[in-house]
Amino acid sequence: MPDLILTSVDGNIATLTLNNPERRNALTLAAWRDLLQAVRALDADDDLRCIIIRGAGDEAFAAGADISEFPDVRSNAAQARDYGEVVAAALDALVQCRHPTIAMVLGACTGGGFEIACCCDIRISGQSGRFGVPINRLGHAFAFPELLPALAAFGRGLVLELLLEGRILDADEAERRGLVNRVVPDTDVVAETRVAAERIAAGAPLAARATKKNINRLADAAALTSEEIEQSYVLCDSEDYAEGVRAFLEKRKPKFQGR
Repeated sequence: MPDLILTSVDGNIATLTLNNPERRNALTLAAWRDLLQAVRALDADDDLRCIIIRGAGDEAFAAGADISEFPDVRSNAAQARDYGEVVAAALDALVQCRHPTIAMVLGACTGGGFEIACCCDIRISGQSGRFGVPINRLGHAFAFPELLPALAAFGRGLVLELLLEGRILDADEAERRGLVNRVVPDTDVVAETRVAAERIAAGAPLAARATKKNINRLADAAALTSEEIEQSYVLCDSEDYAEGVRAFLEKRKPKFQGR
């Protein structure tokens, strides 16, 4: 059986591939577990600066959960809770991952695939991209852990529209509605995503990680502590910050070391 999640690293940019092309990269329970482990492993790699997530082939990012296994693994509330805990852990790992993440979308990005894209920091779609969560056709609702990243990314009104109507948006409407950051021809999406990843990787990695951490923290309704506010300034003591300032003043490209 082929690996359900493929990991490759090119320099300081990693790519995670959802690998079930015969079923439009539908996500089995095992795939969710493997995704969790893959994201955790990449998160721990200090040399990385960006992660691209994509589907195998060019027909789908991921068309959702593999419903064919639901009678065995998600047939009742108890099973659904256990299944959902795995999904929630994988999604949370993506949201909390230190490194910036980019979803590269071709074709269907629905259901579980949509959830994964929601958890990425940037979404770049080909013209073939299709986005939505037609969960109303299955007779159950998003659990809280699956709703959280969608609400954080897109807000109450749009999420309600997608869930209640079961609409699937094409790439152009998804861009207009803020679901994706930009849309390019399918033939250009790999190159466009790589350019974006390289742009991120050229920046200071500590600053990128701090930006993600701070934004995630602000999404939490709890009040910020004085210690947390102080922490938001500590990067000004880093070597990378000093190098960035020097390079700017010297009108050259900075050479960041992650220190």
